[in-house]
Amino acid sequence: MAGRSHPLEHFSFTYGPLINASAVWSPDGDQVIFRTNRKGLIELYRKAAAGGGNEEPVLDEAASRAAGMQSTVNLAPSDWSTDGQYILFSAPSQGSGFDLWLLRLADRRPVNFLSLPSDQMHGNFSPNGQLVAYSSDESGRFEVYVETFPRSEWKQKVSINGGFEPRWRHDGREIYYLSEDQKLMAVSVASDRAFGVPKLLFQTRAPSGAKAFRTNYVPSLDGQRFLINAQTEEPAAIHITVVLNWTAGLTR
Repeated sequence: MAGRSHPLEHFSFTYGPLINASAVWSPDGDQVIFRTNRKGLIELYRKAAAGGGNEEPVLDEAASRAAGMQSTVNLAPSDWSTDGQYILFSAPSQGSGFDLWLLRLADRRPVNFLSLPSDQMHGNFSPNGQLVAYSSDESGRFEVYVETFPRSEWKQKVSINGGFEPRWRHDGREIYYLSEDQKLMAVSVASDRAFGVPKLLFQTRAPSGAKAFRTNYVPSLDGQRFLINAQTEEPAAIHITVVLNWTAGLTR
């Protein structure tokens, strides 16, 4: 009804004193994939977004090991393709840092998408499914790159002076990312894969530093609003007190 506000509703989607994090929505909004350690090491599970029904493992530890992942401790999903067929996630691999991986849901088989000696994370499909934006520190610091899907020889860096956590606007005409000093930036995207100069949108208070398992913001479909994980205040300083000749006080 016009003029009447409605209270926010929420419920517990997962239960237990375990890691249940890095939730990723399916394209139709009916399902959620998340990382969890309910059986020991990190695995990917799927569950109905409404909260009912059983949780279903879609990537277990045995399949991760068989594919050559060095460890599943920091395995983290970052996006679900618009056709519903693939999950993009990052995980450490043997002989390198974090790699980008694809999980094909039809057979639940993980395949390596991008492997370099550096760290690759925060993979995000373009809305048309033809491009993937991601964070990489191959230059010595994190920048945002875009490659084709499936991969080809084409690749382009779209951030300037550092950046990470890329996300596409719903129509594919903008890419957003966080700068090293927590500013939210926007890059225009033309249909011929031409990218504009990054522009400042606003300063955030998101936690600093790029982490594979951290998602600090999400844009609305039209890019006019952003939900941001913000620090409300600076962490309190921790002081250390040193007491000299403390044994003298024992005789008093």
